[in-house]
Amino acid sequence: MKQAQKKVSAGTHSLPKPFSMIREFQLADWFTLANAVSGTGALFSMLTYLQTHDVKHVYFACGMVLAALVFDVLDGRVARWRQKSSGLGRELDSLADIISFGVAPAVIAYGCGMQGLYDRIVLTFFVACGVSRLARYNVTADALSAEDGKVKYFEGSPIPTSLLLVMMMFLAASQGALQESLWFGKIMFAGFTLHPLVLLFALSGSLMISRIRFPKF
Repeated sequence: MKQAQKKVSAGTHSLPKPFSMIREFQLADWFTLANAVSGTGALFSMLTYLQTHDVKHVYFACGMVLAALVFDVLDGRVARWRQKSSGLGRELDSLADIISFGVAPAVIAYGCGMQGLYDRIVLTFFVACGVSRLARYNVTADALSAEDGKVKYFEGSPIPTSLLLVMMMFLAASQGALQESLWFGKIMFAGFTLHPLVLLFALSGSLMISRIRFPKF
């Protein structure tokens, strides 16, 4: 009986403590989480816009993606300043980036009026390219690193470049070019809708998965 109690006691002590994973976070990882939180905030803002049609929520969404970029830049600088990086941090960074610079821009575009079948296919392609781009970077970063451990160039455009698309949607919103008033109008093909503006998302996604080398500044 006593031996059984000892085993139960030993098993209890071996259980992980609450928030034990959080204790493993480096300072830079908190900036990465702020990136993810900002991207999630952008998603909620666009959902609110679809409910209320108050354009200020489009502005909020675009602003949250810009905030995500600031945190994305800061997490790298903090990691270099403290000279602390980890595999966990790299994975966190990729997951945060796909929310803020992949899913959020696609949802912003959808909310602003790119809601046709072909639009959704293109926006899904854009997100898939972003996921693929980040996965490729994670497995090739070491090979692309110089002797000092820094990556000198990217293969394919970095996913945060999607901020350019977000700023385009911000400008469109400021000019009232949303929904039926989207720039370049719409095209009907085989009974389904395509907004030509969405092709910029197709171009952005294609550049992400290309082999074109972009210098890292």
